[in-house]
Amino acid sequence: MGYEHPSRESIKTILQNASTIAVVGLSGSPERTSYMVAQAMQAKGYRIVPVNPNVETVLGEQSYATLRDIPFKIDVVNVFRRSQHAVHIAKQAVEIGAGTLWLQLGVLSEKAAELAAEGGLQVVMDRCIKVEDAILLTEGKPKL
Repeated sequence: MGYEHPSRESIKTILQNASTIAVVGLSGSPERTSYMVAQAMQAKGYRIVPVNPNVETVLGEQSYATLRDIPFKIDVVNVFRRSQHAVHIAKQAVEIGAGTLWLQLGVLSEKAAELAAEGGLQVVMDRCIKVEDAILLTEGKPKL
């Protein structure tokens, strides 16, 4: 069948209901897009959970080597890795019971989207979470 973007209302609901976002590939460098996006989302009230085996902490949060290492519930897995890594990340997202697999702008994988959807996750692909949040939650993030 192929991937179809969720409706704007569905994306808004994902963001409204999310409190923890695991950012796979989050860089510790403030010049990197992943850092800037995560920092903006953290400022909006989301808990950012770095997933990067090469850093200890980012934005004041402990970094984890893999999604499997995170000892608490993750609402959204936001992927800042190359598309060829998306299937492996989707499998882990399903394993940990995340609510949504979000592949950032430019990250495309029909197979990852299919695996995540079959595993019960919502899927957003080739969209920037920061941009969607700014457009859809203009009043800010509701308190959960």
